[in-house]
Amino acid sequence: MRILLWFSIAFFLLESCTSHTLFTCEPVHVQWCHGMPYNTTFFPNMLEHYDQDIAAEKMKHFMPLASLRCSPDVHLFLCQAFVPECRDHTRVLRPCRELCERVRSDCSGDMLTFGISWPSELRCDRLESCRFSPDGSAVSAVEEVNMSRSSLPSGRDLGFWCPLQLKTRPGSFLGAQDCAPPCDNMYLKPHEVRFTKTFVGVSSVVCLCATLFTFLTFLIDVERFRYPERPIVFYSVCYSFVSLVYFVGFLLDDAAACSEPSVPGRVPTVVLGGRSRSCSLLFMLLYFSSTAGMVWWVILTITWFLAAGPKWSCEAIEKKAVWFHAVAWGLPAALTVVLLALNKVEGDGISGVCFVGLYDLAALRWFVVAPLAIGVLVGLSLLLAGIVSLNHVRQVIQHDERNQEKLKKFMIRIGVFSGLYLLPLLVLLGCYLYEQAQRRTWENSWIHEHCQEYSIPCSSRSIDAERPELSLFLIKYLMTLVVGIPAVFWVSSKKTCSEWASFFKRTRKKDPISESRRVLQESCEFFLKHNSRVQHKSKHYKSSSHKLKVVSKSMGTSTGVHTPVSSNHDNTPVSTVIRNHCVPSQSVCDPPRSSEGMGSTAPAERRSKADTSSRISSCAESLHRLTPKDDVLEAGQSSAHCTSSQ
Repeated sequence: MRILLWFSIAFFLLESCTSHTLFTCEPVHVQWCHGMPYNTTFFPNMLEHYDQDIAAEKMKHFMPLASLRCSPDVHLFLCQAFVPECRDHTRVLRPCRELCERVRSDCSGDMLTFGISWPSELRCDRLESCRFSPDGSAVSAVEEVNMSRSSLPSGRDLGFWCPLQLKTRPGSFLGAQDCAPPCDNMYLKPHEVRFTKTFVGVSSVVCLCATLFTFLTFLIDVERFRYPERPIVFYSVCYSFVSLVYFVGFLLDDAAACSEPSVPGRVPTVVLGGRSRSCSLLFMLLYFSSTAGMVWWVILTITWFLAAGPKWSCEAIEKKAVWFHAVAWGLPAALTVVLLALNKVEGDGISGVCFVGLYDLAALRWFVVAPLAIGVLVGLSLLLAGIVSLNHVRQVIQHDERNQEKLKKFMIRIGVFSGLYLLPLLVLLGCYLYEQAQRRTWENSWIHEHCQEYSIPCSSRSIDAERPELSLFLIKYLMTLVVGIPAVFWVSSKKTCSEWASFFKRTRKKDPISESRRVLQESCEFFLKHNSRVQHKSKHYKSSSHKLKVVSKSMGTSTGVHTPVSSNHDNTPVSTVIRNHCVPSQSVCDPPRSSEGMGSTAPAERRSKADTSSRISSCAESLHRLTPKDDVLEAGQSSAHCTSSQ
């Protein structure tokens, strides 16, 4: 007997807990509706209340109207709206439009007196028209439920019904239309969310610095990075934008990813679709850049394979650059446009950015996991094929130890770089696949934990509380950002250090223009100082010695060559231009061509010095924008050496 009693109590409790979650009629428990001509009801009602207790709590605000009897139909209307009649487990009677309009018109004055606002869910224009009986009275509209208790298995759930707090348009959340996820993360605790945001912000700064270093190294020496390794530069640019978007999201917090409620009593929700321009902009930059970065890595493996396998030259690969750019930028752009057209943009309340597949599993599967898996598969296949070809070449040249050692180092460099890129990508792919498999379980656990809070139907089954670990989110964000860092490994070398050192050395010069002018004037004054001495020794000079030995600069190497005077300055070294401007007809160092004595040439000598001084001044003014310091200094020293030696 005792066992039977406990069994009966357990059955009653189970039935009471699950009665409102079935598509069936249930007894009316709201005391204000006990006098109605019906005693069974159906939930959820038209105001999306999922329990009679919730309906009674909301209904009590309108009971002053029923007590005042402002309209003869007000009591019937309120009960049909909050606790609708259920007939034969298949039909539900809702209030009709004409009845609603009559009650609202009759009670409008009392509603103003008591400060009662008409609920938006009870808008009369949304209700069906009444059917009138032969005596002229209105008959409530009948809604077919099309499900009976006998046709339903015991314990069937209603599924997820969007809470009123999360109602928004447009949007879809867990299969419910006009619904959006809450901005507060569904799985992480508040302190975990704060830590994750800080972690993402720091990681984005580190990745941004690494990728910008690679790109700036390329700008310092563009010719250094040619095909087949040129795609590394574009790959770095893409991940620079990825890290920049995450950093902007960190600064904005959830301003772009979440939207404030437009109706009082509701909570902030995640942005869904293209209703936020800032969210759409962040999504376009993030999805386009991340996809383009992956495509550029695949193109990098293609160029390596063409160079190692079919033995294509750099020039032959570079001729295909137009096609590389068309694929690398065109394919991500097309996917981005498709996602915008399908309204698959979703805000991320943790990182503050907007992406795809955060709540939509189908979008995650086809627009994130599928491209990532294809890129990894194609890139890894081409990479292995290229390494096999390089290994074959290394075996062929095994007697050439020098080239064999260089090829071995190159293969190790490719292997390490590819490993540093592929490892985060494979971990990220694993995170997405794990999330794809467990998302439904996490969502059901969230519904089970928050059903009472949001007043939505709870599941009739016992569900263990499961949620993703914090480490999953940290790893996913870290692997998304750290993918751009391996490019630093490729450009890290002694040559890079020397290029940056030379760059900073050049930028520390204070005023190269005035410095060049000063050196030019000192050089010309040196020529002027020795002019008279040269004229005294004119008889010892030959006609072939009337040339200056000028230093020419070529590819960064100084070589002393004899450069003839030319009027074409387009392709002439800087030192040659100096001589052409300073000595248009006769070198300052050249002796006069007359055979007269020193005593008879004093007036002519003074005129010559005056002319020379004027030429020096005009020379300095005309070349102050052309003459770098080093070139002029070398030219002056060379000319001085020429004069003193002769």
